[in-house]
Amino acid sequence: MIQEMVILVNEHDKEIGLMEKQEAHIKGLLHRAFSVMVFNGKGEMLLQQRALSKYHSGGLWTNTCCSHPRQGETTEQAAHRRLQEEMGFDCELKLHQTFIYKAPFENGLTEHELDHVFVGIYNQNPHINLDEVNDFHWISLPDLDLQLRDEPEKFTVWFKMIMENYVRL
Repeated sequence: MIQEMVILVNEHDKEIGLMEKQEAHIKGLLHRAFSVMVFNGKGEMLLQQRALSKYHSGGLWTNTCCSHPRQGETTEQAAHRRLQEEMGFDCELKLHQTFIYKAPFENGLTEHELDHVFVGIYNQNPHINLDEVNDFHWISLPDLDLQLRDEPEKFTVWFKMIMENYVRL
């Protein structure tokens, strides 16, 4: 099995080192990440339900895809790579916002990420990778806002943070 590394950064997104992904999550160290939010022409957002086998937040609903860039890969290149790997398509992406969050999980891991949020448009259904994604659906922003309010436990912590601060385009 290939050891997956994350890029450790400071609060200004300056690279300060590399660490094995699991170790970084055990230690709760700040690392570079990205989240992709894809919309269709009707303004609906494509959500994914994380695979049940994920090391945390399995089965929760979240943005279209998310992950970590590899060494030597820009955050945008990584976003395109993971969009293809998880959802089976690619589209033009634009950086929308960045933020830092820290969230401990019941299994002892901590996500501490400088998250780059990309936005794109795509008008077809994805071809999901079942090793990564359990399910998907398109949802209007008003319906999403209601679900986030009424059933927040069904969503990942970072997605809730993104949506709390999301500036509508």
